[in-house]
Amino acid sequence: MTGSTPTTDAASPADGSTAPVATSAPGGLVKSVVELDRVVIRLAGDSGDGMQLTGNRFTSETASFGNDLKTLPNFPAEIRAPTGTLPGVSSFQLQFADHDVMTPGDAPDVLVAMNPAALKANLAELPGGGLLIIDSDEFTPRNLAKVGYATNPLEDGSLEGWQTVPVPLTAMTLDALADSGLGKKEAERSKNMFTLGLLSWMYHRPTEGTIRFLERQFRRKPEIAAANIAAFRAGYNYGETTEAFAVSYEIKPAPMAPGRYRNISGNQALALGLVAAGQRSGLPLFLGAYPITPASDILHELSKHKAFGVRTFQAEDEIAGIGAALGASFGGALGVTTTSGPGVALKAETIGLAVMTELPLVIVDVQRGGPSTGLPTKTEQSDLLQAMFGRNGEAPLPVIAPRSPGDCFDAAVEAARIALTYRTPVMLLSDGYLANGAEPWQIPDADSLPDLTQAVAFATEPNGETADGTPEFLPYLRDPETLARAWAIPGTAGLQHRIGGLEKADRTGNISYDPANHDFMTRTRQAKVDGIAASIPLTDVEDPDGDARVAVIGWGSTYGPIGAACRRIRNSGRKVAQIHLRHINPFPADLGEVLARYDRVICPEMNLGQLALLLRAKFLVDVQSHTQVRGLPFRAAELAAVIQDAIDSTTAAPANGVLQ
Repeated sequence: MTGSTPTTDAASPADGSTAPVATSAPGGLVKSVVELDRVVIRLAGDSGDGMQLTGNRFTSETASFGNDLKTLPNFPAEIRAPTGTLPGVSSFQLQFADHDVMTPGDAPDVLVAMNPAALKANLAELPGGGLLIIDSDEFTPRNLAKVGYATNPLEDGSLEGWQTVPVPLTAMTLDALADSGLGKKEAERSKNMFTLGLLSWMYHRPTEGTIRFLERQFRRKPEIAAANIAAFRAGYNYGETTEAFAVSYEIKPAPMAPGRYRNISGNQALALGLVAAGQRSGLPLFLGAYPITPASDILHELSKHKAFGVRTFQAEDEIAGIGAALGASFGGALGVTTTSGPGVALKAETIGLAVMTELPLVIVDVQRGGPSTGLPTKTEQSDLLQAMFGRNGEAPLPVIAPRSPGDCFDAAVEAARIALTYRTPVMLLSDGYLANGAEPWQIPDADSLPDLTQAVAFATEPNGETADGTPEFLPYLRDPETLARAWAIPGTAGLQHRIGGLEKADRTGNISYDPANHDFMTRTRQAKVDGIAASIPLTDVEDPDGDARVAVIGWGSTYGPIGAACRRIRNSGRKVAQIHLRHINPFPADLGEVLARYDRVICPEMNLGQLALLLRAKFLVDVQSHTQVRGLPFRAAELAAVIQDAIDSTTAAPANGVLQ
């Protein structure tokens, strides 16, 4: 979000609070309202408890209220793990504030645990003194035994270090729905809405949007809609009347640049960016995809936009998906395929074909933990080297990466621009954290988006002639600036040409086994990708005073945690620069010069050091790699400690020959 200047990215609820304001609840109960500048809430329960839906609804209402926010959904890969077990725990974390925030928070200030498994899986991350709301009805001997509790933590004193509030959520939900006509099991499913109502009261969230959502979501089952709305209202009223919660909290809206906003996830933003690219290029958009976690929502979203010339094809496998997309590009469409790391492996040969035929194609890789099937619902950044080199032969292609859920929109437009302008496949590397995370996003003015029509420029007439002067079409005659080859729609009279996986002869596109031609074409394809650096911005550097000695460089979704860590360092009076890369192949033209300014360069990545490897090889810079592969994003506090150590060691060493 723009237009605000936060002091930190995450803190306990006590930070930034103002004196309580007393209010009267129905029945004469006096309640206090405490103003906070931010809060981090984590909802945790069984996979069937609706934690993701509850979190998403709370997020939507928070965004409509005007707070800045970031979210972190975290759920198991199994469709339904055994009920009440640790592998089946699903959680949703949200940080929202009256200023711009960069992460969903390192740790929760409030933990809502719907059962013993949720408590056991998440309690260690709730700082001492944090608020703990527990569904006490679920703490039965059977449920406790499932996760190894010998005694009930609600009774044995083990939770004395937290503000623990046991609430009989299940029983109160059943009471609220006693006249609904629903069976006990069906009624119990609404307890997540009771919880949402309670949290909506605690944090003064709007309620109208959730009621409209439930009416719309269950319009074909009005009795279910009515039950969920009743449970939601009962939870809200419980918060207002119970003595268990004497305090509610208010987080004012964040300053925002004027404009129209919506809450958006990374996958939604990426899909809309592709739609925008199709509109701005004047081309039909074709998606060929096989469903795969965590990329499937892009297919789902694009399937809703047929009115904008979008065609989606759910293929029988990954190979068919990219084959259809490349065929669509050959036919004059903007071809796109979406997948995750395992799918990229299957698509590799066709990606190489796209490199050789030099057709525009956008390949979206929403990265997840690997190798192989790995961690389908967890995030990682381990496909960078696969994107760079994961094809046989010399098959270079541009690689770009968005940095936030909203930035996925702009990255998709940029990927399409490069693909169309340079006639090349482009790899767009998102990841599970960006794909599933959400934030407020300012809807851009369509006229402000790049005009991509000039990048299309289909050939309409012969561009060469034979030795005897007869006009002919030369499909590999190149633009002198971009080195892009001519693009002709099949069936255009007089522009017939060959296409396929065997090496092409320069200009004519005929099959060629000539060694000199293969060397020339290989180097030309590489030069075309290298030349993209002339059309991309210079390196994005945030160095407020311009004299930091330590820089932190990142790519993709590490932007938020790195940025939050750098804020902490600067707020402590130290200096650090943040460098963030959207374009990874090619790098910005000035990146080597920028890196040389700093005594120490740190590169945090959710892999084992892949960008650091590329930077060392390209620029001969001794990059300090800091890595993790836990399936979760970095914590700002962890990175701040790493940066602080680097600054301390650098300050103790000479800089430009002067002892500090």
